[in-house]
Amino acid sequence: MSIIGATAGELLQRLERGDVSSVEATTAYLDAIALNDGRVKAFLHVDWDHAIAQARAIDEKRQRGESLGILGGLPVAVKDVVCTQGQPTTCASKMLKGFVPPYDAHVVTRLKTSDAVLIGKTNMDEFAMGSSTENSAYQVTRNPWDLERTPGGSSGGSAAAVAASMAPLALGTDTGGSIRLPAGYCGVVGMKPTYGRVSRFGLVAYGSSLDQIGPFANDVAGAALLLEALAGYDRRDSTSVDTPVPQYSRTVEEPLAGVRIGIAKEHFVSGLDREVESSVRAGLDVYKSLGAEIKEISLPHSKYAVAVYYIVAPSEASSNLARYDGVHYGHRAAQFDNMIDMYSASRGEGFGAEVKRRIMLGTYALSAGYYDAYYLKALKVRRLIRNDFDEAFKSVDVIASPVAPTPAFKIGELMDDPLAMYLSDIYTISANLAGLPGICLPAGFSRNNLPIGLQLLGPPFEEERLLRTARMFECETDFHKRRPTVE
Repeated sequence: MSIIGATAGELLQRLERGDVSSVEATTAYLDAIALNDGRVKAFLHVDWDHAIAQARAIDEKRQRGESLGILGGLPVAVKDVVCTQGQPTTCASKMLKGFVPPYDAHVVTRLKTSDAVLIGKTNMDEFAMGSSTENSAYQVTRNPWDLERTPGGSSGGSAAAVAASMAPLALGTDTGGSIRLPAGYCGVVGMKPTYGRVSRFGLVAYGSSLDQIGPFANDVAGAALLLEALAGYDRRDSTSVDTPVPQYSRTVEEPLAGVRIGIAKEHFVSGLDREVESSVRAGLDVYKSLGAEIKEISLPHSKYAVAVYYIVAPSEASSNLARYDGVHYGHRAAQFDNMIDMYSASRGEGFGAEVKRRIMLGTYALSAGYYDAYYLKALKVRRLIRNDFDEAFKSVDVIASPVAPTPAFKIGELMDDPLAMYLSDIYTISANLAGLPGICLPAGFSRNNLPIGLQLLGPPFEEERLLRTARMFECETDFHKRRPTVE
C-alpha cells in the first residue's frame, strides 16, 4: 500500500508495526508537496530539513522502545495563523511578513508532545478573513478537484493539502465556517470543536469569541485522532474549559443506536443548489437505513445569523487588529510625515482589501451612537440563536444540514461581490455564534465531479457523539475514499 493517500489510522498502524519509518512517511509527503504544490499552492512555508530531523528523532525513540504520543510520527500541516517557534507565521498578510514567533501555540506544543512531524505552514485568507483563500497576500490556493475553483476558506490551504494527499492531517481554524466550508469543497473531513475545547493560546486572533482550532483528515477516524491530541484544558487561555477529553480515537468506531437527527426547515429554502440538497437528503436516507430517526426541527433565528456574524466578528477584528500599527507589531511604512501618518500608511500598506473592509465595518459598529443599535443588538440575537439550538437538542441528538449552498465556485467569481461571498457561510456561522461543535464529511459529488459535504452539529462538548455519528455514515459510503488527480 502506498504511503501517499493512506488514512492517518492506516499510516499509524504501519509506523507502529515498523513497516514504514517516520522518515520514510515524511519524505513521501514532502516529495508530494514538491510534485504538486506548484499547481495547488497550499503551502506558504515548508522546512524539509526540520521535518526530517523531527521524524528521525521519533524513529530513534521508537527503536529504543520508548513510548510515543498518539500521533507517533505522522506528518501534520499547520495553518499559518498558529504560532510555531522558529517558523514563519504570517497569517498570509504583508503586515506580518517575515514574523517568526519566539514561542509555540498550545496546540503546537500538543502536536510535538504527541510526536507529530510538522511539515509546513499552509496558506489562508489574510488573518482568516474570507471564504475562498483568495485574500492571501502571497498566493491563491486552488481546489485539487478542479484547479480553476476555490478550496474554500479561510483554511483553504490545509483542506487542499489533505485533499491532494500532501499531508494526512492538518490544522485549521474556524471562526464562521473556515474549517467546515473548505472540508466540504475539498472532499475531506473537517471539524470545529466546541468553543473552549481546544486552547486558543498562540492563535493569532480574528474574532476572539468565535475562533476555534480543529482538525482536517481524509476520514473521520483521522479527525478523531488529531482532535484527541489537540483537546484539553490550558490555563493560559481564559476561555479554555476544564472538562475531561474522551478518547475519541477509541470510541469513534462505536455506532450509536437509535440516533435522532434533526433537520431544520430553515435550511432547505431557495438558494440551495439542487445537487447539494439531493446529496444531503441521500445522506439522511443512509442514516434511516441504519435505524436513525429523522425529525424536522426549527431554528427560527438562523435567518439572522449572517447579519449577526458580520457585526460581531468585524467588531472583534477591529479590536484585535488595532495592535498592528507599525509600532507595537507588524509592518512599518518606509515613508511618512508624522506619527499619525505612519500609523495610517503602515496599516494601509500592510492590510489587504478584505481585512480593511472588516476593520471598517467593526469600527463603525462599535463607534459612539451605533454601539447599542448594532453590536449590542447583535449580541442579543446571538443569544436567541443559541436558545434555538438548546431547544432543538431537547428532542434530537445531532442536527444535519448542508455545509454550503453550492459546490466550490470558480476562483474570482465572487471577489467583486462581498455579500455573495459572505453568504457562502450561511450554514456554518450559527455554530460559531452558539459555540457548538460541528463536523463536515464527504457526502457526494456534483455532475462536475466536485465534492459535496454534509454538516453535523451537536450540543456543547459532544464531539464524541458527532464523530461516532459521522463514522456511521462513512462506514456505509465510499465518498471519503475518492482522491483527486492534480493536473
